Amino acid sequence: MPAVLAIAAHPDDIEFVFAGTMLRLADLGWDLHYVNLCDGSKGSTQLSNDRCAQVRREEALRSCEKMGATFYESIFPDMEAQYTPANLRKVAAIVRAARPSIVLTHSPVDYMEDHEVACRLAVSAAFCHAMPNFHSDPPTPIYDHPVTVYHAQPYGNCTPLCEPVRPSHFVDTEAVIERQLELLACHASQKEWLDRSQGLDSYLVQMKQLAADVGAMSGQYKYAEGWRRHHHAGFCGPDDDPLRATKVAQPLRGDPK
Repeated sequence: MPAVLAIAAHPDDIEFVFAGTMLRLADLGWDLHYVNLCDGSKGSTQLSNDRCAQVRREEALRSCEKMGATFYESIFPDMEAQYTPANLRKVAAIVRAARPSIVLTHSPVDYMEDHEVACRLAVSAAFCHAMPNFHSDPPTPIYDHPVTVYHAQPYGNCTPLCEPVRPSHFVDTEAVIERQLELLACHASQKEWLDRSQGLDSYLVQMKQLAADVGAMSGQYKYAEGWRRHHHAGFCGPDDDPLRATKVAQPLRGDPK
């Protein structure tokens, strides 16, 4: 069974901009794997650090179970994401355990550092998935089939300098949008935090609006998730594009591919 691994920064990031694609792949028989590298511990104005991490782990587990995915534990606290050899060895172990053909992760340039660091770790861990002389933590056997990395849209579909970012791949999520909302709703602790810290009003409404914005970009879909494929060198063949091969993703209208 082919596998897809989502590597995100925080609990609820997957549900916001990855889960529609994961649900579409699951409906085709793909095996789902799920990890938030940060523990969510800073996502509250009311809970203590440890209690917040506990609550957000429980919420992520609930969502993961509803999704039917395999859950992997976080490896560092919020706002302490760092690209270090020790952290890379831990993420490499997750990649090797999941043995994915597809890795989904954040945009390389996004509105906050945790997202960008999670992306860098995901890319490097996928790169060394078949590298026997790179030792993961814990030690996990390598696998040697190709892996293709795709980057989600940055928050707001723009860089931190407000430059627009357009995806090369669009996944129609209209058929799964209500299931995606149910998954995001598992992260109930985030309503108060996002209302106060980022002015998102309702995080559920915001997620649906983000999907509608990408759908409008496509010129084809009511709701969509957007992706950009990472360069193939060291990961897969030059023509490997499993999201398109499964027909889950379609190119921008007018794209000859």
